[in-house]
Amino acid sequence: MENELRSFWRKFFDFNWKFGLFLILIICIPRFMIVLIANETANYSYVGFIMIISAIAPFLFLNKYGQKKIGITKPKSYSWLIWSFLIGLAFSFLLYLLGDLLYKSTFENWYVYIGKSYNIPTEIKANDKRIMFIIMAITGMIFSPIGEELFFRGIVHSSFAKSLGNVKASIIDSLAFSLIHISHFGLVFINNDWKLLTIPTFIWCLSMFLVSILFYFSRKKSGSILGSIICHSAFNLGMIYCIFYLLN
Repeated sequence: MENELRSFWRKFFDFNWKFGLFLILIICIPRFMIVLIANETANYSYVGFIMIISAIAPFLFLNKYGQKKIGITKPKSYSWLIWSFLIGLAFSFLLYLLGDLLYKSTFENWYVYIGKSYNIPTEIKANDKRIMFIIMAITGMIFSPIGEELFFRGIVHSSFAKSLGNVKASIIDSLAFSLIHISHFGLVFINNDWKLLTIPTFIWCLSMFLVSILFYFSRKKSGSILGSIICHSAFNLGMIYCIFYLLN
């Protein structure tokens, strides 16, 4: 049976759930702490660095066969790339509507708190706001979708799937994805103090779990990791649009 790992790593690992757990621990725990520190210091440069590490992990650990197994291949259905984009965009707007309905413009609204990190000036000209939006949208559509999808829906999912099957693997990678996002919203830094927003955190985690399932569904239906990347990119685009133009 052909092995997914590069020959060097086969001395230490098998491509199975233990390897997937190892990846989650070495990437997700440092990332969680880095994001929390960034929320406190407003310095997000290291968050981009951890996204790059996540993106290169499949190429560092996997050979060509392994990369193909995790979905780094041409799509089988190009129409599902379009559907993936529409699904991700729609979910981001639904999440905005839910947050607005429950929490309005308070920091218990996930988009309001995340938007705080964008440092959008209160008095900003329309053209300057448009330029800032474009910059943030391009960044948000590239770094985290590529890094997180290659990591969570790619190498992590596939390592668990080899041991447990796709359904259980999708639950595990989605759970890891949702929990890591508590550092983005849930455990919040407001007025120089840390606070856990219990109910909003639960809603946010459940939402991240569900959208993660949609990311995997997009990968499965398109036959390529590109499907999940596009779905994730569209979700981020919708979220950033909501933060810039729909929040009060």
